[in-house]
Amino acid sequence: MNAKFVLAPMAGYSDVGFRQVCADYGADLTFTEMLSAQAMKYESEKTKSLAFRGNNEKAVIAQIFGKDASVMAEAVQNPILQNFEGIDINMGCPAPKIIKNGEGSALLKNLPLASKIISECKKVVGDKTLSVKVRIGFDFNNISQIAKMCEESGADFITVHGRTAKQMYSGSVDYDAIATAKNSVQIPVYGNGDIVDEKSYQKMLLTGVDGVMIGRGAVGSPWIFSILNHNGDKIDAFESIKKHVQLLREIYPEKFLNLYLRKHFLAYASKMHASSQIKQKLALQSNIDESLKLFQSLNNHFEN
Repeated sequence: MNAKFVLAPMAGYSDVGFRQVCADYGADLTFTEMLSAQAMKYESEKTKSLAFRGNNEKAVIAQIFGKDASVMAEAVQNPILQNFEGIDINMGCPAPKIIKNGEGSALLKNLPLASKIISECKKVVGDKTLSVKVRIGFDFNNISQIAKMCEESGADFITVHGRTAKQMYSGSVDYDAIATAKNSVQIPVYGNGDIVDEKSYQKMLLTGVDGVMIGRGAVGSPWIFSILNHNGDKIDAFESIKKHVQLLREIYPEKFLNLYLRKHFLAYASKMHASSQIKQKLALQSNIDESLKLFQSLNNHFEN
């Protein structure tokens, strides 16, 4: 998978509209939100909705999570995932409810099971890319062992978030651990964690990674890919937000979007240096078009 900039799979944020806007600004590869393998087994309508792919999207990988190797392998073959370029296995989510179920980063506590899940998925993935997203460990750093396990089990590439699961998103990214992962395997390694500007991007590159995955740094500012890639694209925040909205309006009902888009709108407003008064209006606004008017007025004064 030849990609320099990757958009992370973020629950509640990596929707089809946001993915396309990020791709417009230079994300070479994007990921869906986490998709439950168990829910796919029961043909969950919500999961089908999360797996929707736009007609004009570039390369997209579907991320799945679960703890049963056979169920995960079955999910890889599910028809709703057949139009994606690859499958990613989530072994990095630190959310308590996911860990409690033995999924996500909890699998880092049971490497034999993690290996079985990867190898079973590899058997049925066909010619698609199979990747794994991990942390540097569950409650201590054993990334070399984790990375080697992923490679030996059949992963085509891995993405390493430079924290343990126990840390969640606190503390500093362990760049040395990411470098260790890169030096432990022959497959490509992507670095993830706290990439928010040129300085943090360059710091991640020093680890020797093959590319970077950007998550929270892109929320509210999808143009970060253009900035880091120095591609010279004109940044028009309002047009980006408007396109994001238009793409989602083609798929989802207005009633759903009125609530769903608020978190995106507040993130955009924060990155556009909106006043607390405007943020409050956006938080309480129940009309998307009125919110867009607020962003249009903000755009006239926004300089990234």
